[in-house]
Amino acid sequence: MLFIGVDLGTSAVKLLLMDEEGKIHKIISKEYELYFPHSGWSEQKPEDWLEQSLEGIKELTEGCDKSQVAGISFGGQMHGLVVLDEEDQVIRPAILWNDGRTEEETQYLNEVIGKDQLSKYTANIAFTGFTAPKILWMKRKEPDNFKRISKIMLPKDYLAYKLSGSFCTDYSDASGMLLLDVEHKCWSKEMLEICGVREEQLPKLYESYEVVGNLKSEIAQMLGLSETVKVIAGAGDNAAAAVGTGTVGDGMCNISLGTSGTIFISSRSFGVDQNNALHSFDHADGYYHLMGCMLSAASCNKWWMEEILRTKEYGKEQEGIEKLGENQVFYLPYLMGERSPHNDPKARAVFLGMAMDTTREEMTQAVLEGVAFGLRDSLEVARSLGMKIERTKICGGGAKSSLWKKIIANVMNLKVDVIESEEGPGYGAAMLAAVGCGVYKDVQEAAEKLVKVVDTVEPEAGLVSKYEERYCKFKAIYPVLKDVFRENQQC
Repeated sequence: MLFIGVDLGTSAVKLLLMDEEGKIHKIISKEYELYFPHSGWSEQKPEDWLEQSLEGIKELTEGCDKSQVAGISFGGQMHGLVVLDEEDQVIRPAILWNDGRTEEETQYLNEVIGKDQLSKYTANIAFTGFTAPKILWMKRKEPDNFKRISKIMLPKDYLAYKLSGSFCTDYSDASGMLLLDVEHKCWSKEMLEICGVREEQLPKLYESYEVVGNLKSEIAQMLGLSETVKVIAGAGDNAAAAVGTGTVGDGMCNISLGTSGTIFISSRSFGVDQNNALHSFDHADGYYHLMGCMLSAASCNKWWMEEILRTKEYGKEQEGIEKLGENQVFYLPYLMGERSPHNDPKARAVFLGMAMDTTREEMTQAVLEGVAFGLRDSLEVARSLGMKIERTKICGGGAKSSLWKKIIANVMNLKVDVIESEEGPGYGAAMLAAVGCGVYKDVQEAAEKLVKVVDTVEPEAGLVSKYEERYCKFKAIYPVLKDVFRENQQC
């Protein structure tokens, strides 16, 4: 049997074809436009996702025995607001996870409704990227469009709906909407009332590995696949990536260096940190996880390389970086504001500490280190909860850099396990499809049999000590600049 994993990202959809033994046969990537109609806004057209996904599936399955394709599942960018009318037409472009327009709505939820109440209803507080603030923004700013809403869904669920006709979502992705009672796995009636949403406007909830339907006949015919192909619910990108790296069970950790950066800690039991600095979400394995998310990770390096240095030779730019732990330049990685743990949409990226002898290599090094320091901020919250984390898996585009993995290992003082497949969400989605089709009894078994560690980057005592000193200085920078960021954007 063959399984298709669809990774619906911010810049492209990546599709992979996996067999039941976990071997990847083919990978296809299709890009689409990202729109910034106003400062701080971030949108995409759901129709573009569908078009490129269908084209990608055609290319992916070209030349293979299509009768062997048994299931399709998804790992998708989280939090995006997709709204359809009664005719199933997209009402407006999707408002994405990294969109910062909802500051007023977020403030209303956190300060008027109150963080304690939000945490009671959903296990989380409001962040500008979450879906509920976007719904409130639409209600306030686009009332005519708001009245037309028949269905509210998340990005990957739009694909599932178009492929199968099933109006569905999974618990891991729904956790990031601020509409789900995460502990009890049901829609929060209180949050629906606050947002002016009816439950029938929201999708049916599934575990990530559950079958939601089969390919619609017209879609199957278009793709040359059987109508018996199962469509499996899938997961939010970080939960799917965690499955793809074997981060399931209790106390396992994964770091993702994608467009955004996350530290993901799986747990068999439900838990919330007292300040809600970390997200408390449901996991794709049927249990729970805590997650810290920074809005700009590998995207910081992409911005620095392509927009500032005007190069795509990432490896070459890192070749001259040698003095780890001794760089006098700091970089705050807040290009799009920041989520965990600061929850500050007005925060911005900063270089600090340059002198006349500062080199190009030191600036590049500062970007890589700044992302690692930002991720450590979330790790420190987890450690404050008594979590004993000694090692982590790693995935995402940034994980292809040996230097960056070494920096991560020493900044965080963690053993970094490198796995055979670095495909993260797409691989995890294909694994969920295999579970849904009955090849494996559960996600744990699939992870144990399919995920293979091929290398481990060990922290070095001397470097750990140097980076400890640098991190102490790094974490003092944001509090000093917090008011400056706010005042700067009011000018």
